[in-house]
Order: sequence, then structure tokens, then C-alpha cells
Amino acid sequence: MELTQLEFFLMVVEQGSFSKAAVRVYRTQPAVSIAIRRLEEEIGAPLFDRSQKTPTLTDAGELVYDYARRILALRDQAQNVVSELRSLKRGRVRIGANESTSLYILPHLILEYREQHPNVKVEIFRQVSERLPREVLDRNVDFALLAFEPVDSDLESFPILQDELVLIMSPDDPLAKRESLKIEELGEQSFVAHNVKTASRHKVVEAFEQHHTPLNITLELATVETIKRFVQLKIGLAFVPRMCVAEELERGTLATVPVPELSYFRTLWVTHRRNITLSHASAAFLEVLRQRARAIPPRQSPAQSGRSPTKTASTNPPSRRK
Repeated sequence: MELTQLEFFLMVVEQGSFSKAAVRVYRTQPAVSIAIRRLEEEIGAPLFDRSQKTPTLTDAGELVYDYARRILALRDQAQNVVSELRSLKRGRVRIGANESTSLYILPHLILEYREQHPNVKVEIFRQVSERLPREVLDRNVDFALLAFEPVDSDLESFPILQDELVLIMSPDDPLAKRESLKIEELGEQSFVAHNVKTASRHKVVEAFEQHHTPLNITLELATVETIKRFVQLKIGLAFVPRMCVAEELERGTLATVPVPELSYFRTLWVTHRRNITLSHASAAFLEVLRQRARAIPPRQSPAQSGRSPTKTASTNPPSRRK
């Protein structure tokens, strides 16, 4: 059973004539008659009572007419839905990201994306960076933003941000008035830290060990938001990514002082399956990310960035892609 046969059949019923139906479908009358005859042979029953001048539906014809209308309506709906997906009037984007990226990077990107495509649904799946490559490979998400470049031949990645690790404190802390600090001067300070053992935390521990200075972590917390709140309450100092505290530094509710002996930049990567055809919605979001990558300004050194709350440390991403 072919859709063309059903179309011819419906047209004959609606026009009440084989010749009129042939004109509407731009075929000859014999071609329409042959198509209807083949449809009847496949079904195994006549669809029209041809004993009358005007084609009249048989009982089988009534049933086929009802199903044919629904089949062709579903065909039209499918074509319309695909057309809407291509024009981004609907669709879905699934993004995997860790906590800090979900809170401090994705909202701005999603707002930019939704200005262009307001009807596309965006879903964010929060997961630690180490598990995100597996989520991409298992097709649970379309792509992911993570804090390292995954080493997998089935994945393709590119960097979109390089963020600086900064020391934060309450603006009322006496240390906030300093131009810079040495690690040795922080040995008697209390620190608040994230309870996830990240590369950033390892870097801080390593730097303190190299300078033979104790790192007094007196409190471990589950989220960066909680860490910021405890620092504001003068419960301790903390090392966090600058992107996580940009708004607080700008408002003056937190302060930062450079620690030249501890300079650490982490790169944020976007990764997706290699040689995969993304949906139109996902491909459009990926282009927003690529535009973000192209717009990254040159990185500032710690001496240049100083304690200015409005400056963020970024770098041009390397051209190499994996």
C-alpha cells in the first residue's frame, strides 16, 4: 500500500469522479484508475461500487477511507513537525554540566540561545566532570561542559573558557586591604573548602606543601554557594574559580587578593560525540558555544588583573581539537 494510492483514493471520493480527481492530482484518468485498482487488489476487496454513474464507496471502501484520512493526516503532521524542528520552532537540547558551570556559565548562554530560539526546550543534567564523557558517549546528553579535555577518540572537544582560581574573603577581613599575599602568610588562616576533591583543590594543597605551610581546612561544604556564604560570614577564606564569584566581587560582598605563588587556570571544555549528526536545536546551541569560544579575550596575568572585581582571567583557546 503506497501513500500515493491513498491520496488518489481520497481525491476520487472527495471529487466524486475519477476524471476530476485526475485533474486535481495532475495525472491522467487511466493512471488514477490503475492506482485504485492496485489498491483494491492489495486489500482484497472493491472500494467503489462502479455500477452507478457516480463512484459510491463499498463497506470496505468506507473503512479504508477512514484509515486513509488518518494515515495521510499523520504523514502531514510528521512533515510539519520535522519542518518545525528544522526551523527551530520546537526541539530539545540536553546539556551535561558540573555544579559551577550549571550555576555560573550556562544561564547566560541559555538566555542568549533563547533570544533566538524561544520555543526550544533546554534540559540541563548536573553531574561531576569525571562522569560527563560517559554521559555523552551513552547519548544521555547531546554534549557536555567539563573542566578537562577528555581523552577518547569517539569524542571531539574545544575550549570555551579559561578561568582563574582566586582567594576570596569577607571585604571586612584585614587581609582584604593587602595588595597581595604570600602562601606563608596564610598558614594561620582557616579555610572553607569544597568536599569534592577537584584538580583545583589538589593544586592548592600542593602549593601549600611546596612552601611548607599548613593548609587549615576547618570546614568542608557541598556547594560553592554555601562556601561563599560562609566566607561572607568570616568563618574562613576559600579558593574558588573566579567565574563563581564574579557578581559578588562586583557588588563588593566578597573581596579577593592575589596570591602570586599560587597561579592556577582551569580550562572549561565542550565535548560531543565525533562524526555525529546533531539535531537542529543542538547544533544551534553548539554554535552559540563556538561563538563564545571565539570571543574569549587574551588572558591577563595576576599582576594585571590585581584585585579588580570586574576583571576575569581568560585566554584564547588553543586551535587544537581532539
